[in-house]
Amino acid sequence: MKIQEIKDQFNSCSPEDLPRLMEAYSADERSGVQAEIARAKKRLEALEKEKERTRTLQQYERKYESAGFVCGIDEVGRGPLAGPVVAGAVILPRDCGILYLNDSKQLSARKREELYEVIMREAVATGIGYASPARIDEINILQATYEAMREAIGKLAVKPDILLNDAVTIPGVNIRQVPIIKGDAKSVSIAAASIIAKVTRDRLMVQYDSVFPGYGFAANKGYGAAAHIEALKQLGPTPIHRRSFIKNFMEGSNE
Repeated sequence: MKIQEIKDQFNSCSPEDLPRLMEAYSADERSGVQAEIARAKKRLEALEKEKERTRTLQQYERKYESAGFVCGIDEVGRGPLAGPVVAGAVILPRDCGILYLNDSKQLSARKREELYEVIMREAVATGIGYASPARIDEINILQATYEAMREAIGKLAVKPDILLNDAVTIPGVNIRQVPIIKGDAKSVSIAAASIIAKVTRDRLMVQYDSVFPGYGFAANKGYGAAAHIEALKQLGPTPIHRRSFIKNFMEGSNE
């Protein structure tokens, strides 16, 4: 068999079948084949390392699994000048096998999109909550974040027995809570909540970009990029801008 054909076999092979394929070509002394076997070995080593990292991220889920359904909670969008704050709530199955879960900020947009689909398909339950820019201005960003989190919890099809939160304790929730500092990098449930919240909000800001052109919302997602601030000064605020966040930029403008 030609080396390119063997390469194609390795490239299309699932991780589970790689050992069989490596064994099948182990006696082929051609350098190109041996290079493929070496790459396959590294691929398996990287996969095992990721599985171990994921097992470490399941420490809190294992610790509290006797309580019942464990739900991760996280939010995105507390800092932008425009758009809502969005909260995610995710209950994953016990011994969840989803790999590459992490703080959404540590993942590429493409990886977040891939994981979003896996999470929505495999989770026991998911919920998304929003707080609008007007609501943020009305009650402040922290209280609006809590409100979005409560909405996300309320949208779960299964009632959780314990909440793993990224750093905060949510007022007005009659469920046991465990705040975890930097929880989106320490808990698979919180990481999953971070991902679905981030993808949901990013998709929304892309839609807003076509409704309110000129601010670069598709690229900056409402954060205070230089081009966004300049557009704000030139064009004025949109209905999705947070007035309490942009007042310093609007001083001396024509608003």
